[in-house]
Amino acid sequence: MRLEEKTPVKTIAVELPDTVSAELDVLVENGWFASQSEIVRAALWEFVRRNRFALAEEFQRADIAWALQQHRSRKRQPPAAP
Repeated sequence: MRLEEKTPVKTIAVELPDTVSAELDVLVENGWFASQSEIVRAALWEFVRRNRFALAEEFQRADIAWALQQHRSRKRQPPAAP
């Protein structure tokens, strides 16, 4: 069963240099992958797998830095009049 048959998918367009496309064609012709689409899916899954935690950590650090900046700026403001 192909991925598309069991999981909803979204189609996106990807522009590749001719040299990269030719390399992908060779991989398909030699039987390593069924199509260029399969190669792109595999590459994106690998990217996500390798970078998931680093990207989440980067987002968390940015979020914490923003919260600290907000906290510091509030401490500098004079108290509101009653």
